[in-house]
Amino acid sequence: MEKTEAQFSSHPLPLDKDGFIPLYYQIQQALIEKIQAGELLVGDCLPSEYELARSYQVSRMTARQALHNLKSRGYALSQKGRGTYVTRPKLEKNIMHLRGFTEDMKRRGMMPSSRLLEQNILLATGALPEQLRVEEGSAILQLRRLRIADGTPMALEDSHIPLQHYPGLERTDFSSESLYKVLRDKYGVRAAWADEVLEASPATREESELLSIPKNAIMLSISRVIMTTAEIPIEVACSRYCGNRYRASIRVPTTTIE
Repeated sequence: MEKTEAQFSSHPLPLDKDGFIPLYYQIQQALIEKIQAGELLVGDCLPSEYELARSYQVSRMTARQALHNLKSRGYALSQKGRGTYVTRPKLEKNIMHLRGFTEDMKRRGMMPSSRLLEQNILLATGALPEQLRVEEGSAILQLRRLRIADGTPMALEDSHIPLQHYPGLERTDFSSESLYKVLRDKYGVRAAWADEVLEASPATREESELLSIPKNAIMLSISRVIMTTAEIPIEVACSRYCGNRYRASIRVPTTTIE
């Protein structure tokens, strides 16, 4: 059951109007604390600008800025006819760390799962022979999976793995198995590094249906070639993340700035 604005705004904590912290920031943080404490849940309606301004005795411009910052940080979303409501904050995807989806979600305290969309054996054509360093026409395992965390669709992943290095891999049920765990445990393979390319592009109709997002919503697309410590290609993959659920982050050494 959604909380009403009146229930939420009946007893707001007083603002420090004589301090140096902007009023909009204090309101923003008060709302975030309620979300993190579970007082406001995903899907709950937030107070309007008018309600916030009246409850905290600030201008509507101040209230508007607090809600804007909340939305820019991924804690809220506005929808015509519904108002502003609580959403799940965006997950940070640190592209400086090579980590599989399953491990990544477990580290965040979330329950990962997958829906296997395709598992086929293809012949290496186009750019794949060069990317995977195999002969033209070599057998390639294609995996296409819908990646899910805590029941929410998060990403679509399309992987191509050279079977000449991993005989029998095609018999694995990847609807319940982690690719990297199988490669590590059964074949003794460990990923060392990857070349990645990041792009932003609109979702296709199929992607919008599978991920339950609006048509043409922005997607974070990461294409990569993953290598072993012996510099042998493990996988060519493309992961398509929901732009409203993920954002990429990177730490840049100061030595690159002169």
